[in-house]
Amino acid sequence: MASNNRLKSFKVTSRAVMVVVILGITTGCSGISYYSQIVSGHMRIVMGKKPVAEVAEDNSIDDGLRRRLKLALQARQFGIDELDLPNNESYQTFYDTKRNYVTWNVVAAEEFSFKPETWCFPVAGCVSYRGYYAKEDAEAYSQELARSGLDVAVNGATAYSTLGWFADPLLNTMLNRSDAGIITLLFHELAHQKMYVSNDSKFNESFAVFVEQAGLALWQERYGTTDQLAKLQTRRTRQDNFIELLRNTRDDLQVLFDSEIPQSVMRQKKAERFDQLRREYETLKENWGGYSGYDAWFERDLNNARLVAVATYNDYIPAFQVLFEQSNRDFPAFYKAVQSLADLPREQRTKQMNSLLETGEADLNVTGQSL
Repeated sequence: MASNNRLKSFKVTSRAVMVVVILGITTGCSGISYYSQIVSGHMRIVMGKKPVAEVAEDNSIDDGLRRRLKLALQARQFGIDELDLPNNESYQTFYDTKRNYVTWNVVAAEEFSFKPETWCFPVAGCVSYRGYYAKEDAEAYSQELARSGLDVAVNGATAYSTLGWFADPLLNTMLNRSDAGIITLLFHELAHQKMYVSNDSKFNESFAVFVEQAGLALWQERYGTTDQLAKLQTRRTRQDNFIELLRNTRDDLQVLFDSEIPQSVMRQKKAERFDQLRREYETLKENWGGYSGYDAWFERDLNNARLVAVATYNDYIPAFQVLFEQSNRDFPAFYKAVQSLADLPREQRTKQMNSLLETGEADLNVTGQSL
């Protein structure tokens, strides 16, 4: 067994080294340091991960971690059996990063635009973020972008997917969440392994978020109590309110950005609209009975990049909901329909997604409630 593990580790290391070599050739010397930190960071995880069963038997770990590991394995199997998510070697091992986030992602947009900056990679294609294993590296790069006049945000990530290139492990950062958070994160990351479209971050992330939400709803139907179902609905309502609040802000700012007023005036009005957003959030909290779960989001500077990051993960969710309903809430049929969209050229896919969004808005107006 030990010999087989060493052989697997050698194969994984060899693959990673080859990736660095290829990236160095295709990007030039300036990109080698960036890609090297990606590979070295990931290899620390690959070489240090342990089978979950082995970790669970370790008497030194607390019962809380042991319970969360068991829950994660149950969620993984539920995703395979009920959501038709990939059945592979991912999430059967564990690695403790000894910190709260495994990576930090830099997101950027122009001062008067919501079009995200993109970075292109040989495997993942072009994405609307740039990831780092060290927070200080992410912040240094974000400061460089800010000096060029861009709005920038640095967001900590508790998980990431290698899209099937490696057997992704469970991380302590994934388990430092509520039970619902652990379940949805497993569904989200497996969804990326099920479907990934090069050069379309909003499609990919909104798809994964929809799968996690639909999956959690099904999980709660099977295993949840009446109280848990009520809490899920409350959570969904608050999330929808938050996203709508940011969408309205974005819509107002887009009108501002499309105007022809002087940039100095536009800059002032932009700041005023973000101040208004903070006041609107305080009102929303009152409607929630004082719930403060989004306070941390508002404690940081507000800018276009912050809104872009939320939009990437949420804008297309109503479109995927419509597609799910059209597929009779059958996951294999839904994935087939999603694949048909994924196969389209980017421009056609965007047009189809916008059409689905219009359908979702019409249905919402008729029913008066979320699908």
